[in-house]
Amino acid sequence: MGTMPIGKLLFNMSLPMMISMLVQALYNIVDSIFVAKLSENALTAVSLAFPLQTLLIAVATGTGVGMNALLSRSLGEHKFKEANKIGVNAAFLYFLSYLVFLILGFTVVKPFYASQIKGADAEIMEMGIEYLRTVMIFSFGLLAQIYFERLLTSTGKTLFSMTSQLCGALTNIILDPIMIFGLGPVPRMGIRGAAWATGLGQLLTLVAYLFFAWIRPLPVKISLKNLKFDRALLKKIYAVGIPATLNMALSSLLISSLNAILAAYGQMYVMILGVYYKLQTFLYLPANGIIQGMRPLIGYNYGAGEQKRVHKLYSYTLYLSAGIMLAGTLLCMIIPGTLLGLFTTTPQTIAAGSTALRIISLGFIVSSVSITSCGALEGLGKGVPSLMISLCRYTILILPLAFLLSRIVGPTGVWHAFWICEAITAVISYTVYRKASV
Repeated sequence: MGTMPIGKLLFNMSLPMMISMLVQALYNIVDSIFVAKLSENALTAVSLAFPLQTLLIAVATGTGVGMNALLSRSLGEHKFKEANKIGVNAAFLYFLSYLVFLILGFTVVKPFYASQIKGADAEIMEMGIEYLRTVMIFSFGLLAQIYFERLLTSTGKTLFSMTSQLCGALTNIILDPIMIFGLGPVPRMGIRGAAWATGLGQLLTLVAYLFFAWIRPLPVKISLKNLKFDRALLKKIYAVGIPATLNMALSSLLISSLNAILAAYGQMYVMILGVYYKLQTFLYLPANGIIQGMRPLIGYNYGAGEQKRVHKLYSYTLYLSAGIMLAGTLLCMIIPGTLLGLFTTTPQTIAAGSTALRIISLGFIVSSVSITSCGALEGLGKGVPSLMISLCRYTILILPLAFLLSRIVGPTGVWHAFWICEAITAVISYTVYRKASV
């Protein structure tokens, strides 16, 4: 991590993570494609679940980012006992997180859908509750999966992470049609079958992680004897982890708020927003894969005092992320109808959705500055500046813009708010990164 040429190092660390994140994106995309064959109401129900699913992933990922930052720095400083302590304490935090989301699955899901639908089709609410409650019950698999993914990334074993993710995604793809539509001896489960297929896929990913950790022991030893609560250590994990969690959780707030704005113009626009967020995972997850590869490298080199390598890592990551975003922009500009056709056959929805994709994609390339800066700051252990950037992207700028523009030009104004916000935030994020990395 401290001697290999930057380009080769970032490629070796990031390529498996990019593939891993693309594979992870398949979970949501494949679920949605099969669910859409049931009905548009079923797809809307799954789309409305996205904010709470995002919150779940945000907590898991944020805790992992805090662990990742501390582990990579400890390993860079050759403090192996401290690394062991960090690993096992983080595992306990993940267990507590599962208990919280399990409780939420039986208490919050129904009022959450009631607040989103506001008296609309009862079928959407019934299917959504069934889907999201099952997701929460199976969240143990997701939380454990992300824990081991971050642990492997911190120790440079990204190839194992990619292979494990692939096992789970293939399982999900195979089980989706079987469990949703009922094939062979398996009964037709409908929308609940999609949640079961995803949960079982994530559990298989966990099994694969444990297998790799068994055949190739990690430098970080996870043992109950290292489970000694240290307030200072937990504070360090969450000093980075809480801002990172909020970074992702803010997108959950954004989606819920935009759903409320768009619902005034019809459920079609709510569905279009949901489809957009499913499609954009194929861009932002690979870009985040590069950033995940960069994050422990920046932490390691920062801990080792290699400031020049830190800045080179930032620049390389920015260029690669911008390249991915350029590809996404071209796809959304050239074939938006084809992309939307994966989820719906309604001409009116495809036409309105094509307009939305073309407008929103104007901000893709410039958004690479913000996501790279956030990742770099988290790798440096500077969670608060990273949170400032996300606050601009997900609340402070976009929500007022979306509300104001929607009142002027209708739902199209919401789509314009995306690229305007990204352009302004890019300037802010680069300035924040330069000051914080000195």
